[in-house]
This record gives sequence, C-alpha cells and structure tokens, in this order.
Amino acid sequence: MKSVLCEMLGIEFPLVAFSHCRNVVAAVSRAGGFGVLGATAFSPDGLEQEMKWIDENIGGKPYGIDVLIPENIATKGETNVRMGSLAERIPQRHRDFVRELLIKYEVEPPQSGKSESLDRDERPARLNLQEDAVIKLLEVSFRHPIKLIANALGVPPQSMLDLGHRHGVPVAALIGAKEHAIRQVRAGVDVIIAEGWEAGGHCSEVSTLVLIPEVLRAIKPIRNVPILAAGGIATGRQMAACMALGAAGAWTGSVWLTTAESDVSEIIQQKMLAATSRDTVRSKCRTGKFSRQLKSAWTEAWEASDSPEPLPMPYQTILSEPALRAAHRAAERGNERARELVTYWVGQCVGLVDTVKSTRAVVTEFMEEFAEAIDEMQALTAE
Repeated sequence: MKSVLCEMLGIEFPLVAFSHCRNVVAAVSRAGGFGVLGATAFSPDGLEQEMKWIDENIGGKPYGIDVLIPENIATKGETNVRMGSLAERIPQRHRDFVRELLIKYEVEPPQSGKSESLDRDERPARLNLQEDAVIKLLEVSFRHPIKLIANALGVPPQSMLDLGHRHGVPVAALIGAKEHAIRQVRAGVDVIIAEGWEAGGHCSEVSTLVLIPEVLRAIKPIRNVPILAAGGIATGRQMAACMALGAAGAWTGSVWLTTAESDVSEIIQQKMLAATSRDTVRSKCRTGKFSRQLKSAWTEAWEASDSPEPLPMPYQTILSEPALRAAHRAAERGNERARELVTYWVGQCVGLVDTVKSTRAVVTEFMEEFAEAIDEMQALTAE
C-alpha cells in the first residue's frame, strides 16, 4: 500500500496497534500492521525481557514502543520518587472514601503501606512518569530494532527527541487538540497521533471526525507531518474514513483488548463484549486526568455529589490502582458484588466488538473492510 507511514515504518498496511501485551504486538506486526508496546508499567529489566521475547517471536517485522511523560503532573521536577512517600501525601478523606467504597462491595481493602513491596503487576505504572525514569526505558528500547517511539500527555522532552533522532527512529506524540499539534510539530516530532473524544484511556474533548481535519489544517503551514487517526476506530471502514479526512493511517487500542492473544482478564473481556458504545465514561477517577473507561460502580461512585474531587496525577493513580486490583481479585474469586466495581480503559468502539477473535483475524478484517470501502468510494466517481 502506498502510504507515507508504510514507507516510514516499513509495513504493509498503516494500521498501528497499541497494546500492553507483547503477544498482541507481535501478532499485529506479523499480520502486516505495526504493533506498539506500552512500556510505562515496566522496570528496565522487565522491559528488556518483554522486548527480547518480541524480537524472538515477531518474525523480523517492525514494532515500536510507547511511553508516558506528562507535561503537567503534581510531582514534576521531583527525582527518585518513591511510592511510599507519595502515598503518604494522599488526604485522609480520599483514603476513607475508597476504603468505604470497597467495604460496601464486600472487598477487603489493601493494607496501607504495602506499596513498596508489591510486585510489578501491583504497582500503579511504577511511577515511570518522570523524564529520568522514562529515558532509562528508552535506553533499553534502543538496544532492540524498534522503528517508532511515542509519547502521550505532552510534548516529548528534548532528551527523548534527541535519543530518537540520534538512533534514526521517528518520534510520535499523541495530541487531543490543534494547539497541541502545533506545539508538537514546532518541537520536532515526526508523527502526530490525533486522538479524539471516542478513544479509550486519556483522550480529547473533540471527536475524531472533527479533530483530524482541524489538526491537518493547523500544522500544514508549519511542516508536513503525517497524522495517525485515533479514537473509536475498530473497523477498516472507519480507518478508510479517517484516511479520507487526511490521516496517513490509524492508531488503535481498544479493539485488541478482546482478542484471543490479549492478556486482559476474562472478567474484563466479558464486560467489554457485553457493553454498548454508551457504556463508557470519560472521568478523572482513575488517573487524575480525564480518561475513558468502562462504566462501573467505581466510576459512578466518583461522580456522586458526596465524593471527593479526584486527586491530580500521580496521586489518584496511587489511590485507585491498589483498590481496583483488590476488587478484581475478589471478583475472580467469585464475588459478584466486587465485579460491579471492575473497570478498564476502553473506547466507545467497544460497542462494535462482540466476539473474541484472533489478532490476525482482526487485522485481516481491517484490510478487507478498508479495501471494500475504497472500492465503493471509487465507484461513486466512475463513469
């Protein structure tokens, strides 16, 4: 396929798949797309293990890495941040609110002061949100044949841009508004990921349908930078529509959560397969910044009039993640009340997904639907 993104990344089809699961990343790339591993939650050693596995199982196909360096975070400028010391800053009212909520749903609250001894899966992103920690992850990444690095929640620091360009690897950045895109292009990023309102996780206030042409128009006078459309994209027809708007390809995430290779739990997959496009909510209740996730008793509690205001990032993450993991563990043991609390990041396209399929099958369907949509559009102008 002729696409600036295909040429840049060395891929057959400009479908980018973000996932925290190495199996999904490898499967998408093997199928002709481009897998991107979410690296934020790993230690440097853990990331090395994941990437070594990908290298051995991706069949020589290209892939990338995604990190998270927020420009606006309550701990900005702090170094050697430890979970325990940050947890002590959380107001008692918020601790009590979460404790009472868990007890209401028959979940044993996590023990206080346990954060420092938790294993990788228990840590809320290991606080790899500071520049120094993320650069260590990137240094690990560049020991592997990656073809893209991406950053969310702000302009990548100059150190990240320098590392990428020094290694000849394009740097991408997620944005949610045209003014963000302008700043990113002027800073020197190589790819813009325009993520609309419909997206899962941290997302925009503007719909993808409006955001893509708005960003394209805003950055065109500055520099020609390819745009990846993101937000609620789960089909090849949607991808074709976004490319008709001027995008060079699609950045997807939610659609891979219910694949056979996904490491998302059966409970979360079942909730997603049963959900409609109206069963998500954009809330600060998980990270302290607006992110879209499944509606649940947890999200509803934080929207109630008697709830405290969510704390800024990273404190809300430190507060919420141990509680949500405790609820998930209780649900896995058969606690139906705890199941009501379980939530996960997902976009509005969750309503388009109702069965578990292999990752390869999803990529193939994207390709087939994309081709059908293009043929139908071309037929409209045929003589």
